[in-house]
Amino acid sequence: MNALLGIIFHALGGGASGSWYMPYNWVQKWRWEVFWITGGLFSWLIMPLIAVLLTIPDWQGILHATPGNIIRNTYIMGLLWGIGGLTYGLAIRYLGMSLGNSVLLGITSVVGSLGLPILRNIPGIAEIIPDGLSFTDLLSTTGGRIVILGILILLVGIVLSGTAGIRKDHDLGKNKEGVNSEFKLSKGLLIAIVSGVLSAFFSFGIDAGKEMSAIARSLAVEQHYPFITESGGGFKYLFENNIIFFVILWGGLTTNLIWSTALIFKNKTGGDFIDKKTPLLSNYLFCALAGTTWFLQFFFYGMGETKIGNGASSWTLHMATIILTANLWGFYRKEWKGVTKKTYNMILIGIGAILLSVIIIGVAKWLYPELNALG
Repeated sequence: MNALLGIIFHALGGGASGSWYMPYNWVQKWRWEVFWITGGLFSWLIMPLIAVLLTIPDWQGILHATPGNIIRNTYIMGLLWGIGGLTYGLAIRYLGMSLGNSVLLGITSVVGSLGLPILRNIPGIAEIIPDGLSFTDLLSTTGGRIVILGILILLVGIVLSGTAGIRKDHDLGKNKEGVNSEFKLSKGLLIAIVSGVLSAFFSFGIDAGKEMSAIARSLAVEQHYPFITESGGGFKYLFENNIIFFVILWGGLTTNLIWSTALIFKNKTGGDFIDKKTPLLSNYLFCALAGTTWFLQFFFYGMGETKIGNGASSWTLHMATIILTANLWGFYRKEWKGVTKKTYNMILIGIGAILLSVIIIGVAKWLYPELNALG
């Protein structure tokens, strides 16, 4: 039952993540940096605060009780992830929702699933990151080898999706119009790689802040909060990760606020916030919708993680659900209009390979519970 609930929560989170950028397409006459930071305030400040106020007992006391190095490391992971989130918007702008999310989030899945295990094999680094399975451990176990097989299939899906993007660029040539008018393959792929790697630091931030969620869990048990479940001889609180997200997202807010503010001053676009020639009310509402929907991805991710653990399955399941949802939106927006049948089939096969990888990794996690130590 826990596994089923975990899949449902991750599916809801992935659906939110694959959809959150859509409302930005309905914002009119605002420059990118203006609508990005407006929605971002809901994503990284307002909604996380509401979440901890409603679900975390004595959240301020938890932060005071947490060692400074835990908060610092979690915040740093948020800063690095924030750069990935910032460049995400640019990658989607140049590649579209379908190709951009397939490449970017495929890379994030690989880094988020195997980054820590690989680092645990490096002397000097292994001592300063959370304990868990190393890459050597994965190679020496059946479950680990199945996970690696899933990751290899995921890489094949990324390559096929990228190749489809190259073919799309060739097929469209100079006839780029509508949603494809800003399509720039080389620039978009470079940004997507940077964003994909840095976006995985959110997963690392969850691991870095586990002590905070443990304190939140113990307080929830003591105060008889609802949504406490017993699992594996211990307890889990459905919303215990919200306190971690609160700190990680402060890091993301810092990065994005600095960059967006710099762009607003540079481009002199601050007047957009009060320009009555633009549909101000609808613009603010769409930005609020985008930011709130964005936060819901990790709200549900945290719930799913309490059911099936933070590791290869949780992170990759979350990423693949996003990829599936974003591609559905991409096809709805006709981002592949005008390409040849071979190109269209190639992106479908690439998406299929990415989803197949999730099934393989999920089966491995179900058959070999020790893979919980991946994250």
